[in-house]
Amino acid sequence: MALFEPIKIGNHQLQHRVVLAPMTRSRNDEKHAPTDLLVEFYSQRATPGGLLISEGILISPGAGSFPAFPGIYTEDQINAWRKVTDAVHAKGGIFFAQITHAGRFGSARLNPGNVPPVGPSPIAASGTNIFVPPFGKVPFEVPRELTKDEIMEIVQEYVKAAQNAIKAGFDGVELHGANSMLINQFISSTSNVRTDEYGGSIENRTRFAQQVEQYVSKAIGSERVGFRFSPWVDQGDVNDETPYETWGYILKKLNPKLAYVHFVEPRDDYINTIPDLENSLDPFRKIWKGPFISAGGYSNKIDLMKSVVEETGNLIALGRAFTANPDLVERLKNGWPLNKYNRDTFYTTGPTGYIDYPFYIEM
Repeated sequence: MALFEPIKIGNHQLQHRVVLAPMTRSRNDEKHAPTDLLVEFYSQRATPGGLLISEGILISPGAGSFPAFPGIYTEDQINAWRKVTDAVHAKGGIFFAQITHAGRFGSARLNPGNVPPVGPSPIAASGTNIFVPPFGKVPFEVPRELTKDEIMEIVQEYVKAAQNAIKAGFDGVELHGANSMLINQFISSTSNVRTDEYGGSIENRTRFAQQVEQYVSKAIGSERVGFRFSPWVDQGDVNDETPYETWGYILKKLNPKLAYVHFVEPRDDYINTIPDLENSLDPFRKIWKGPFISAGGYSNKIDLMKSVVEETGNLIALGRAFTANPDLVERLKNGWPLNKYNRDTFYTTGPTGYIDYPFYIEM
């Protein structure tokens, strides 16, 4: 079975192609440091030669400051992450930190000093901010447009976060250029209407993404860097008029020695209300010659996942299924039935619905 054929990413030889997808689960403390719950969660899901990607980790205090989200910009946070990475490595796992900036999805109510959120352009996201009380009723704020000097300061924040991740014991970092985060906001034509060298053409709108990758790769090594993209995830009106041309251009400009690229399928059924069955990742798979991770909509379609791996050789990232099945790799290998996930406990606090799902052998 291709799902269990070894593959190399960066300097690491993986023993299978089942990847723990990055998932926000809001179990960090009030200082944005991981708790012992995260030590247990990631340790449970670690396997020899298996790749785990962390939940999104904020690169700076101004990158979002959402309650119970983790950061990696203080010594306490770095030391707390070291406990998590040690636990994963004790099981033989490979662990990449997904580092991110929320851009216009932030809030002055949450940011230190009540500074407003920032973005490529002063255009508010559609909808309401679920992290600001009264929850789900406060519209997103109009972000302050970043200056060119500030853009480069944020690039350096990504660099520092990547260096801190390596210091914390991570094997690499995944740059979060998907799901409407700041990098995605610069890339997409609906959220970026700048008229300088960071806006307008595809070349300009992708400049920030390229700079982040180049500077981070130079700082920690390209073999330690992955990049996640979601051309069709329309979250808060972050979308693009020419997805194939835009992300195809990005792939051609990325360092070909990156550990991997990670794409969300257009038919993702978690964020998208109606799965897109017309578009495909295949054009991007043809461009990128290195390891390619495919994610989105596989937790409820295991047979489809297996066929995609057989046809493409991709690695497959699973979120919901991995949440509910800490031993997912063994279950897939042996054809054992899967636990059903409980969506109601995804973003609650405490161990319930996080580290208390049973292993098959315990059942």
